[in-house]
Amino acid sequence: MNDLIERYLACWNETEPTARRKLIDDLWAEDASYIDPMAQAHGRDAIDATIATVQGQFPGLVFTPVGSVDAHHRQARFTWGLGPEGVEPIVIGFDVAVTDGDGRLTTVLGFLDKVPS
Repeated sequence: MNDLIERYLACWNETEPTARRKLIDDLWAEDASYIDPMAQAHGRDAIDATIATVQGQFPGLVFTPVGSVDAHHRQARFTWGLGPEGVEPIVIGFDVAVTDGDGRLTTVLGFLDKVPS
C-alpha cells in the first residue's frame, strides 16, 4: 500500500497533462470515485479534471505524505500535506483509499484537518 499511496500522490503532483493522465489510467479503476468536502469526481476523466483544478488553485504547491500509511485488506488511510516543497504544509488532510482485486483505486474519501483561514 505504501507504493500505491506514493503513486496516488504522484497523480496529484504531476502537472503535465499527458503524464498525469497516464498515472491516473494506471492507478485508478475506470469507474473510480474521489470525494472530499470540496469536490466529487466519478470516473477517470472527472478525477483528472479535479486534480487539474486543484493544481490551478494552488500553483507550485505539492502533496507530501505526513506519517505512515495504515492499511489492511484492500484499504488504507494516510495523512498528507499540501504546501511549498520542503517546508511545513499549509493544508493537512487525510484520505481513505480502497482498491479493487487488481490493486487499482476504486474509492478515495478525503478529509481536511488543517486549512488556512
